[in-house]
Amino acid sequence: MGNLEGKVALITGSSKGIGAEIAKTLAKNKAKVVVNYAGNEEAAKNVVNAIIAEGGEAIQIQADVRSKEDVSRLFDQSIAHFGQVDILVNNAGIMVNQLIKDTTDEAFELQFDTNVKGVFNTLREAATKLSENGSIINVSTSVNRLMLPTYGTYVATKSAVEQLTRIFSKEIGSRGINVNSVSPGPTNTELFMQGKTKETVDRLAALSPFQRIAETHDIAQVVAFLASDEAKWINAQNIGINGGMA
Repeated sequence: MGNLEGKVALITGSSKGIGAEIAKTLAKNKAKVVVNYAGNEEAAKNVVNAIIAEGGEAIQIQADVRSKEDVSRLFDQSIAHFGQVDILVNNAGIMVNQLIKDTTDEAFELQFDTNVKGVFNTLREAATKLSENGSIINVSTSVNRLMLPTYGTYVATKSAVEQLTRIFSKEIGSRGINVNSVSPGPTNTELFMQGKTKETVDRLAALSPFQRIAETHDIAQVVAFLASDEAKWINAQNIGINGGMA
């Protein structure tokens, strides 16, 4: 895994779950880290404190990725504190499981505003504010490769994220910035496990030949590699991180 010393990483939605693990892993690889959160300041502080306790550098900044103004401020405050932003990880997202026939306008709009508009807002800022030769990693989902009822709106948003990834890589490549997406499978986070029975989790684990779901470090390690200089020739790609489930 590459050394990220001298680089500044901004991770959206990184107060908990996969985002928090990405923040900690990038910090362990010597990056200075901006922990973004929408509402849970205490959880964000816990991530920052954990990074500092390990000898890293990190700050937390509140911003709602759905807001153009918030995202602009997020970049500006990150740059004001650390002097630059070299790595952008778009992790913030939301999932509402409903059959298409039962999906409300509110649930549809919430997912598109967070998962798609949120990524669009950060990419638009990154176009001018991310450092030359930087890296962008957008988080998609391996559910895009399956056909699971109740995931219709969610996979529509993540498919849009993958297309934004490909197009933006062409638009920003002249600045030496590579843009990729990763597609985690089922991952052992508080949010994912909430409301699921052991039988449900076991059934999902059985989709992988390893007979388990992912741990957050499985995802974070791949993101850390894609953020490194060793991965600069990987561009406009979607990397499945799902243990072979799809």
